[in-house]
Amino acid sequence: MNMNTKRKREDMEIVWQTPANPPERHDYIFRNGIRYVKPYYFEFISHVKNRWAGKTIVDLFSDEFKGRPRDYYESAVKSGRIQVDGQKVSVSYVVQSSQKISHFLHRHEPPVMSWDVEILCEEPDVLTVCKPASVPVHPCGQYRKNTVVGILQAEYGLAPLFPVHRLDRLVSGLLILARSASRADLFRQQIESGAVQKRYIARVIGVFPDKQQVVNANVNYNAREGRSTVEVGDNQGNSTASLKGKAACTKFTRISTNGKQSIVLCEPVTGRTHQIRVHLQYTGHPIANDMLYQSESVSSRAAEGLSADRAAAKSCSPPDPISRTSDMANDSNEDFSIDPMCTNCPNLAPKGYDGNEEGLWLHCVKYSGPDWIYECPHPDWASLS
Repeated sequence: MNMNTKRKREDMEIVWQTPANPPERHDYIFRNGIRYVKPYYFEFISHVKNRWAGKTIVDLFSDEFKGRPRDYYESAVKSGRIQVDGQKVSVSYVVQSSQKISHFLHRHEPPVMSWDVEILCEEPDVLTVCKPASVPVHPCGQYRKNTVVGILQAEYGLAPLFPVHRLDRLVSGLLILARSASRADLFRQQIESGAVQKRYIARVIGVFPDKQQVVNANVNYNAREGRSTVEVGDNQGNSTASLKGKAACTKFTRISTNGKQSIVLCEPVTGRTHQIRVHLQYTGHPIANDMLYQSESVSSRAAEGLSADRAAAKSCSPPDPISRTSDMANDSNEDFSIDPMCTNCPNLAPKGYDGNEEGLWLHCVKYSGPDWIYECPHPDWASLS
């Protein structure tokens, strides 16, 4: 199907978007400090995996994509919003391996906080920005336009961009983006070879020790639970060969304390998922507003269909919200088309996403390589006065 294929549904003209459609400035709505994406019609494309083969088209979607009820998928197949190899099929159609499946749906992206993506340094082959908390770096999962890459393309016309390193969605700070794939590869080679030093700051619970703490403890990320755990050998000096986690090392140095909380410099030597967060928990000084690593009661979050971080925030009472340093204009009168088949309309956000989310007190401040240094200013919460 072409990039802007138009179809008629009753008296409504629909323009289907694909990943080839770039985000644009008018795609966003700002309300009460939250950045929303206007819902839009989108074609999701996948190919039948071997384990899907032999299922009916409705059973496939009901079993594998549980975000919508079965009756929605039945209606979508009957109306042609779910197709196989570009053709309408019956609800009893049995799919075969490698067939192309298209799902045309009214897409609602999760909201993010409306902080600006501030450009720090713009060079011919490199761009550095201050990534706001709550915004993913690149398209993933339900996020496409509400990403750093999408916002930079929509608001500044900057594309293509190639993120050099990862920052978790709730983490803020320095993000390096290459302007070409070859430049990104050079950065990544330096990172993988250990030639790059990374610095973060965190606000943690309690009085952190005044001497540098070095944590050498394996990190095991459980994708189903959406969280990491620390693994160490026993006290008998036995081998750690049986540990499932990946080797991880982080250096921590206290910067300041007020007797209740501390600001800590974090220098990860390795780069594991949630490494800084779980290593700080291991020291007994977790990030002060990190509900995921202060709570043991988030394993049931799958019942709500939430990410582990969102479930933790819902199951615990979060601290007072951080003051918004840049609140964009409220366009509360912006309209969008209500789709009669959509299970999320008339809400802007998809189910389970209310936009009331706080960024972690974890911020990337500096990356330095053999012949380059990039830095990012400290956030307001880094001052304990």
